[in-house]
Amino acid sequence: MSTVDSDPMQQRGHEATLDPTGHAQPHPRGRSIWLHFADGIRREAQLLQVSPGGAEIELTDSAELPAVGQRLLMDSADGSPPQPAEVAWSDAPERPVIGVRLVSGALLEPKTSQLDIARVRVDPHVALLLPAARARQWQVLPFATSEEAVVVAVAGPLSPKVETVLNRTYRRDIKLHTVDAESLGKVIERVYAGADALSIGAEGGDDGELDAVATYDLVFASALMYGASDIHIDSFQTQVRIRVRVDGQIETLRDLTPESGAALISRIKVMAGLDISERRAPQDGRLRHEMSNDVRLDVRVATLPTKHGERVTLRLLGKDADDLSLGTLGMSATQLKRFGQAIRQPYGLVLLTGPTGSGKSTTLFAAIQQLISETDLNVITIEDPVEYQIKGVTQVEVDPAEKVTFPKALRSTLRHDPDVVMIGEIRDSETADIAVKAALTGHLVFSTLHTNDATGAITRLIDMGIPPYLVGATLRMVVAQRLVRRLCSSCATPAPCDPAHAAVLGRPDLAGQSIMEPVGCLYCGQRGYIGRLALFEMLTCDRGLSRLITARATEDQLKSYIEEHGLQTLADDAAEKLLQGRTSIADVLRNVVSFADLTASESDLSTADAELDASAVDHP
Repeated sequence: MSTVDSDPMQQRGHEATLDPTGHAQPHPRGRSIWLHFADGIRREAQLLQVSPGGAEIELTDSAELPAVGQRLLMDSADGSPPQPAEVAWSDAPERPVIGVRLVSGALLEPKTSQLDIARVRVDPHVALLLPAARARQWQVLPFATSEEAVVVAVAGPLSPKVETVLNRTYRRDIKLHTVDAESLGKVIERVYAGADALSIGAEGGDDGELDAVATYDLVFASALMYGASDIHIDSFQTQVRIRVRVDGQIETLRDLTPESGAALISRIKVMAGLDISERRAPQDGRLRHEMSNDVRLDVRVATLPTKHGERVTLRLLGKDADDLSLGTLGMSATQLKRFGQAIRQPYGLVLLTGPTGSGKSTTLFAAIQQLISETDLNVITIEDPVEYQIKGVTQVEVDPAEKVTFPKALRSTLRHDPDVVMIGEIRDSETADIAVKAALTGHLVFSTLHTNDATGAITRLIDMGIPPYLVGATLRMVVAQRLVRRLCSSCATPAPCDPAHAAVLGRPDLAGQSIMEPVGCLYCGQRGYIGRLALFEMLTCDRGLSRLITARATEDQLKSYIEEHGLQTLADDAAEKLLQGRTSIADVLRNVVSFADLTASESDLSTADAELDASAVDHP
């Protein structure tokens, strides 16, 4: 059985098109409108009854009534924007009257009234149950599940044979979305790249065990569909759990038996050139997984012995930095200007700070990409490992086993007349000393530190043994950075900011203001988020601050000076992005607010949403 999909977000009573204040603006009652259906048919109609969540419509012709669940766009002649909707009922016996339910967000493309399959996040649990050969032959893509059925993208009507096979494969009803044929073909090729050898259909399902090679391919194919940054394989007493990190959040991918998990780990170690007989010591390596002729994944592999076996972490590295730019990171116009001025200095030290996985290296690579696009520079990077490959940049990979350490590589690099040096991380006093002296002698030095905020980088350098006068003389800018999830633009819905949330964030002025909250739709895989953006705190080292550093001012004195001069903190940048509707309050609190702030505001938190419980503030 196949029907048109009814997306879960439409079952939540969303309102019509929203103005900036979050109020519904439905079409006026009694006005003539046009209905655009997914099959290209356009029909004239009259509005009879209008409510915030839907409308009753009378069709002007007596043709067959549209089916329940059918998607359409309501287009008014007064120039107001088209409103996505679906048919909620069509059972008027005497005249052609239907009821429609309005949908928040552009689930359908206004020009075609179709789902944009290129933007959809495909669920590998669903897609990989169908063999790649059948998906290509029939031009169908199962990509999500609702409560009742599997959602399938198609380019046209399906034959009864294909519907029967799909029903048998998934043992559920099939709901169809008609999409553009060319876009569907491209997405199918991307989704099933390298998955031809996989056979995890209905016979095996999620409960069936695959051999090590098939499981290995399945893990990488699934990670690619999710857009994962890391794969975690954890060995427990009764199972081996495979999880992926998607947009900063951990999600379970698959559970294996201990025997199958051990075979998979051995397969990974062989591909990474590690010693498969060594299970009592940590090992590090690299591998390249080829999904197809056009898709290759560079992977950093780390193993760790545990009580019940080995733990393996796979970091999926970027291949090149061609698509990186400062404009895509989430900086405001003011931040772009300030950061651009800092990285265009002829010499000095520019530091990025934040926890592991906060996007520091990505920001530095984007800065380098910006610089080399403007002028010819001799740029050398020292990394562990090389994460992005940048054309025209000399990149050195640290390997202690081969006696290539950060200090040794940095000393040698300075003999090659670089204009810009990028050090992956300042880990010790020796590296810090060489970096500061390089910045003092005519080189522009980029690097990262692990501190909680921008001012912490200053005291961290001094704690490493760098004289304060050298820190004050060389430091040009410190950028503290955090990553938050980007709200899906197709389903985010407005809501007033809870006063308790605003108080915990340290911005009581946000209370009651309209911000956006995640909902979940087909485009974002019901997560409510697509991708991530960065929050920034930029500290420019001016003359006054340089004097304070040289005079050995405490961190509190430095912060007082910075506050007096209007530094925009991480919380301030987060507040701006909340009001712009780019992220959610739950993600901001998880990544910006300290545990001390949460403890101090425990009374406020008791009245907040469940998103502020222990799981919401626990760092992933």
